[in-house]
Amino acid sequence: MQYTSHYTSPLGTVLLAADDLGLTGLWFEGQRYFARGLDNNAGDKDLPIFKETANWLDAYFSGEIPSSTIPLHIIGSEFFCDVSAAMCSIPYGKTITYGEIASILAAKHKKSNVSARAVGGAVGHNAISIIIPCHRVIGTNGNLTGYAGGIEKKIALLKLEGIDVSGLKIPERCAMLSSPPMHQ
Repeated sequence: MQYTSHYTSPLGTVLLAADDLGLTGLWFEGQRYFARGLDNNAGDKDLPIFKETANWLDAYFSGEIPSSTIPLHIIGSEFFCDVSAAMCSIPYGKTITYGEIASILAAKHKKSNVSARAVGGAVGHNAISIIIPCHRVIGTNGNLTGYAGGIEKKIALLKLEGIDVSGLKIPERCAMLSSPPMHQ
């Protein structure tokens, strides 16, 4: 059984989901794949994990590196879980490319290669945004590719972490976004 809660972030309302094993979802309302995998009968409930997650997000959005670890329950194939684990290893304030994740997975599984496109599909379907930092994954040559929550949110999250986005290739429709990080 999954339960839900809401969190108000500086970037909009977030839906949280959890089961007995851990956090299963963190979606910006209205994002692509919103509530994907959420039980149809999930309902709001005050759970300790939601308070822990809210504290983690409060620290994150105030510009701190959260010190606590949220128990996660990643639901998906072995490949999806491997991609999620690779994303979790990306340090705060750093980025990695889809191709670099593909290379890491190829080495882990002793394969000659793993498709960067398949990695991109898994990254794009990440159900636990921010905590599993899919916003830190960028395209080759610094291309700022899609983000299920919206490219504007991806840019804001990268800036919050102190990443200089000026060298990244931002889609033209987002190039005018130059607001300072949220914690300043």
